[in-house]
Amino acid sequence: MITLLLTTIGIALTTTIVPEEKLWTNTISQTTILSLLSLSTISTHLNTSWHNLSTSLAVDTISAPLIILSCWLAPISIIASKNHLSNNTTQSQRIFLIIIIVITGALVLTFSSLELILFYIAFETTLIPTLILITRWGAQMERFQAGLYFIFYTLFGSLPLLVSLIALYISSSSLSIPNTELIWLNSNSNNTLITWWTLSILAFLIKMPIYGFHLWLPKAHVEAPVAGSMILAAILLKLGGYGLIRLISLFISTSLNFISLPLIVFCSWGALITSMVCIRQTDLKALIAYSSVGHMSIVAAAIFTLSSWGMNGALMLMIAHGLVSSALFSLANTVYERSNTRTLAIVRGLKILLPLTTLWWLLMCAANLGLPPFPNLIGEILILSSLISWSIWLFPILGAATVFGAIYSLMIFQLSQQGSPESSIKNISINLSREHLLAALHIIPLVLIIINPLTALILWLN
Repeated sequence: MITLLLTTIGIALTTTIVPEEKLWTNTISQTTILSLLSLSTISTHLNTSWHNLSTSLAVDTISAPLIILSCWLAPISIIASKNHLSNNTTQSQRIFLIIIIVITGALVLTFSSLELILFYIAFETTLIPTLILITRWGAQMERFQAGLYFIFYTLFGSLPLLVSLIALYISSSSLSIPNTELIWLNSNSNNTLITWWTLSILAFLIKMPIYGFHLWLPKAHVEAPVAGSMILAAILLKLGGYGLIRLISLFISTSLNFISLPLIVFCSWGALITSMVCIRQTDLKALIAYSSVGHMSIVAAAIFTLSSWGMNGALMLMIAHGLVSSALFSLANTVYERSNTRTLAIVRGLKILLPLTTLWWLLMCAANLGLPPFPNLIGEILILSSLISWSIWLFPILGAATVFGAIYSLMIFQLSQQGSPESSIKNISINLSREHLLAALHIIPLVLIIINPLTALILWLN
């Protein structure tokens, strides 16, 4: 892990001095090496729960898949952005690449942090680079409003978390995740424990985000450049789920059953309502963004069940959804770069104009709705099983949410691929090899999780 952190620093320094003609080639090749180095974390955690690197850094079976996902998406997001930034100045391109690398390094540090304060600092470090991505390289003037929504939602949610961490330190005199005990808080009433638990999870609920705390997400996704949308959907949303899994172990007690009830019901209803909202969307990127809200809502509900099935399903769905949503945003960007519009009423008949891309759309939409044998199905089965076993009354809500999820996933494919193309987009250019490479790099990890037990095993050893 220290190697990964040092490598990200080296890539950032190299990007500042490399000649202009070798800038993109150098950065893509170095981030590819970084992603390959991250694969070494798979074999080190099959027999141990924690692999300590120092007193402040460690990796286990929860953080290792997320670290691999973060490093894997770094070169992919850079490749996807090359055409978008081709007309920018060299200095602007350098700054953009450095921001992507800084976000990757901050994510690796967040997922490997053993101290909660270091986790909080790395968690917040991702905010400013992401804000710069949205406001500087966004597509339209609404990007400033999107950045304002993003920063205020996340900052106001993070302040209670900082107060909660200070209280945890007073309680246990330690903020090391394996050693922290709620001595002072557990000695108080259940209401006190519930209050601190609510303050602790607020930042993560906003970061995921679940329905009700999600208003910043569609704006940020729609206005962000393709790299920003891919990183937001694939990794930054998973910070919330990771934080919930880490902190929920500190608060496990019978008193949490009282607050789990409204949270699970609220998240389940949120998944259903968001699925219904997706059906009414006319913007392709907004539809994909709202689908992320629905998936993250059921992930949060599964974590709140405090069951092993719920935790395993949540981790599996986070990894699978990260790859699928990133691929969908990448495919949507290929259409936007050619047509300069994301409106589904205009962007149609793509199977005639871009026939090879239709296969990638079909695979990703099928994975998004959880069609066998994609790992999304495994995660959803585990999550639905844990939620229904927690309360049978959630069955109609979750069943309806699953049905609507299948409807909007099929709707993405049908509306974009079927029909006759508009005259305004009939002369768009053909696909590039770079775009097929992007789609292949998203589907390969999904296939490996399906067919390779060693790759999938790390997702189950919790």
